[in-house]
Amino acid sequence: MKIAVLPGDGIGPEIMKQALRVLQILKNDGLSIEWEEGAIGGAGYDNAGDPLPSETVALTKQADAVLLGAVGGPTYDCLPRAMRPEQGLLRIRKELGLFANLRPAVVFPELAAASSLKPELVEGLDLMILRELTGDIYFGQPRGRRKTEAGEDEGFDTMKYSVSEIERIARVAFDIATKRTGKLCSVDKANVLDTSILWREVVTKIGQDYPSVELTHMYVDNAAMQLVREPKQFDVILTGNIFGDILSDEASMLTGSIGMLPSASMDVNRKGLFEPIHGSAPDIAGKNIANPLATILSVAMMLKYTFGETEASDRVETAVRAVLAKGFRTADIHQEATRCVGTEEMGDAVINEMR
Repeated sequence: MKIAVLPGDGIGPEIMKQALRVLQILKNDGLSIEWEEGAIGGAGYDNAGDPLPSETVALTKQADAVLLGAVGGPTYDCLPRAMRPEQGLLRIRKELGLFANLRPAVVFPELAAASSLKPELVEGLDLMILRELTGDIYFGQPRGRRKTEAGEDEGFDTMKYSVSEIERIARVAFDIATKRTGKLCSVDKANVLDTSILWREVVTKIGQDYPSVELTHMYVDNAAMQLVREPKQFDVILTGNIFGDILSDEASMLTGSIGMLPSASMDVNRKGLFEPIHGSAPDIAGKNIANPLATILSVAMMLKYTFGETEASDRVETAVRAVLAKGFRTADIHQEATRCVGTEEMGDAVINEMR
């Protein structure tokens, strides 16, 4: 099992260090796994003048999976758009054909009180958001800026989906729903957008191939409201790129901390890029206070979804749960009567549980 490791920027290198310690434990215990590091984002620009150097592209294409830290930082805000760190992330998704983004939102029992919602609304929450990742308004053409007939500047972007793009993400969502509770909610804006009308038609048609899955539809504005009103009504949410970007960040905050959640971006062959959903947090980089648990849980997702190593994946998740049960907390999830620890100490605690 070959992994391309891309630590990235900000807190990326220090949280990745803890994730690699977890992989080393698994390797020492017999898992056939190896990894090689590459540069992306601001680190890629610093090293090669490109947020996604050609060497990194080659490394990721030769690997079976990619483990990413985080990209971005104010140092690079003055660069042309094409050279900014975030463009490296968008480009690698395109290069590797990563069209399916899996974003779980799980509330650990020990962190229910850390949510901004009442504990009774989020206790036991375990939902999965499936976001289409390579189409929609982020990639649709034409796009740009122009002058109107009146001489006024305007910007424009194109929202666009084909039947085949909708079909492939829908099948991933239905497959996942069959392995969970059998409930799938497809989110769109079919009362306004032609793109969403097609989306709903195609998802409904694909649903006929999955009679065991209960399919419902919801407009995106209502879905945003329902996520904070009654989040446990959802199990699997399927939606497009821009709606998924917004809803998955909203759902992440139900859990109490964005620093706790992993994500996966998959291709048609289950090769994936796995990363925490939080940013590079350059303001706390190097201070040993970043939460490494989302990156460690990204390792667990990688083991499960790309390599099929369910036992190893469960071992990592169980260690994280045990650490939380014993009261270990980084600053972002620290509560009264818990033990506030740094990045390295949290890594130590997870490693000790695995051993």
